[in-house]
Amino acid sequence: MVELVDRGNGLFGVYIHWPFCAAKCPYCDFNSHVHRGAFDEAGYVDSYKQEIAYYAGLTRGRTVQSIFFGGGTPSLMDPRSVAAILESIGHHWNIAPKAEITLEANPTSVEAERFRGYRAAGVNRVSLGVQSLREGPLAELGRRHTVDEAIAAVRLAQSIFPRSSFDLIYARPKQTLADWEDELTEALWLAQGHLSLYQLTIEMGTRYFDLWNAGKLKMPDEDLGADFYELTQELTRNAGLPAYEISNHARPGQESIHNLIYWRYGEYAGIGPGAHGRLLIDGKRHATAAEKLPFQWQKQVAARGNGMTTDDVLTWEEEGDELLVMGLRLREGIDPGRFAKLSGRRIEQRQIDELKRIGFVETLPNGNLRVTDKGWPVLDAVVADLAA
Repeated sequence: MVELVDRGNGLFGVYIHWPFCAAKCPYCDFNSHVHRGAFDEAGYVDSYKQEIAYYAGLTRGRTVQSIFFGGGTPSLMDPRSVAAILESIGHHWNIAPKAEITLEANPTSVEAERFRGYRAAGVNRVSLGVQSLREGPLAELGRRHTVDEAIAAVRLAQSIFPRSSFDLIYARPKQTLADWEDELTEALWLAQGHLSLYQLTIEMGTRYFDLWNAGKLKMPDEDLGADFYELTQELTRNAGLPAYEISNHARPGQESIHNLIYWRYGEYAGIGPGAHGRLLIDGKRHATAAEKLPFQWQKQVAARGNGMTTDDVLTWEEEGDELLVMGLRLREGIDPGRFAKLSGRRIEQRQIDELKRIGFVETLPNGNLRVTDKGWPVLDAVVADLAA
């Protein structure tokens, strides 16, 4: 058994979940809710402030390196609400001088007009949910913007914020490799420092799942999915935006700090309805989750200062497993020594040797273990083998 050690790595972020959307996309399984009628946004902001104060009390002395507004659709927020939440975070925690402050946005014309307000509030990075640069697929994905609006929003974001990114979904129904090559080539011409590229997956509880389950939605088979992935890696690498994580691509130095805190298994406080967190408290890692229903969450915060519904203390084995799941998504891989310190055991060398033999993992000069290009498409299986 490895002796008890400090279980942190100095990384700390704050995730703010804004769960409201104008419409529910058919592929989305995130905690998002379409709200109609009167809405007391200021009242919700007060609830966020209360929960921020609660989690700050559990994590005194931390320095925040990343603040991320996710959703839902945070770009439906009034810029004054974003400013108030950022002010509250700054009141309760130390914020690093070069902290990354990201807000997810939808590229509709109305929301794009708010960009200058978000920049004035302190946001220095936006992530745009473009999802496709083709009109037909945009409609099929339930997106409410046009291609022209998306391109205009990307260009506006690039002119206002120091850093920006946008998302695309590929391996869609009926999409061919030639279609994706054309679309991704256009996206790489439009992008600057960062792109998030996600293979479409069918998640239970979504409209797409119901259609797929009924045989009304045909998805690419496993071999074609692998071809899509390999094409994506080739095009992004040639354009100078290689993958630093399985779905995220960046020029060197433009990687998302928010992503890296997650994948490097740092700490983060999850604020808002349905938000998840990982916090070290008295040397133990806590997995937290909040009430998903916004109105119920707000009532709970008013009653006791937080909306937490789950607070599980992870075992050493669970920490080790999470480190594998998170860290092996990264191109930099994981430090096997850190895995041993967190889990109390070492990865079996025979398992590493076997995965090396079939070309799924490799050891880097710094000693890190990482998954190869060949192994990334079967990442879940590789993780399972190493965790066994």
